[in-house]
Amino acid sequence: MTHRLLPLTLALTTLLCAQTPRWSTRKANQWYAKQPFLVGGNYIPATAINELEMWQAETFDPKRIDLELGWAESIGMNTMRVFLHDIPWRDDAPGFKKRIDTFLDIAAKHHIRPMLVLFDSCWDPFPRSGKQHEPTPGVHNSGWVQAPGVEVLQDPTQYPRLEAYVKGVVKAFAKDRRILAWDLWNEPDNENKSSYGSREPKNKTELVLALLPKTYEWARAAKPSQPLTSGVWRGDWSSHEALSPMARVQIDLSDVISFHSYEKPEEFEKRIVTLQRHGRPVLCTEYMARGNNSTFEGSLPIAKKRKVAAMNWGMVAGKTQTYLPWDSWQKPYVDREPAIWFHEVFRTDGTPYDPKETELIRRLTR
Repeated sequence: MTHRLLPLTLALTTLLCAQTPRWSTRKANQWYAKQPFLVGGNYIPATAINELEMWQAETFDPKRIDLELGWAESIGMNTMRVFLHDIPWRDDAPGFKKRIDTFLDIAAKHHIRPMLVLFDSCWDPFPRSGKQHEPTPGVHNSGWVQAPGVEVLQDPTQYPRLEAYVKGVVKAFAKDRRILAWDLWNEPDNENKSSYGSREPKNKTELVLALLPKTYEWARAAKPSQPLTSGVWRGDWSSHEALSPMARVQIDLSDVISFHSYEKPEEFEKRIVTLQRHGRPVLCTEYMARGNNSTFEGSLPIAKKRKVAAMNWGMVAGKTQTYLPWDSWQKPYVDREPAIWFHEVFRTDGTPYDPKETELIRRLTR
């Protein structure tokens, strides 16, 4: 399939770049030169199991968000990657905008400028509005939902609604200095083979590959003052020819390059070097899985040396249960704690999981 999709990918990329040009390399680097060493996490409050529970009016929790972002500020963090969702926009666009605005006010109070994520291909492919289920005991991220869900992804008649969401939310905050950047699609070709893979459409990657360039076009039509990106996360990035069709779209259409790496320090640094050859700012938007030898101690000093933003997965232990490892989907931790936490920086009460880690973050961001 990869070889058949490549000509289409190249044609789409060329066409869209001509219609909606990305930032020049100079503009991207001028923007990045004004930023501090960007350090933060992928944030959702401990009281929410997924993006819907975070943003729906009934469960939006500004007091808890204020408390937790205060903990992040106290250790020097200055950014967060935060996932939105198309369903709250569909159900209540004005209310959703107000809640985003409230969140941005809280973040600004704590000197944190978030990157907002519009779409996500990870975990449950069947999101539903309303009350979300309780966490599955012992399982990592048991309630996280995709955006859009596969029913929408497979139905082109619903794409105008997705377009309205992207244009609407980006336009509403296009000139907002409280926002760092827009991440248009998280891990767009993730097929969730270890969790929901049997429930995913066989042509999911092909569907997203056709929709991702449109998403860039919709976002650019809103004329954001912030850069656009979508993070590459797997495969060979050592040359343009080696890139998968999806990674090629992500890199060719992004104003700033972003990536994920849950690898040991040497591999983390190699990933950075392969991406810096593009001459654009590089931001790591996911890292730090202790049980996978991806740690603050190993990766964060490299990120600072290489002038790369660093956003670890997780922040406060809560309903997502991402302190549990990925393999908890096969072996739920119902009768034991993991030997070491996989993700997260703080316990639910705000106590650092490892004070040495939080002191390192504080020192490197000082």
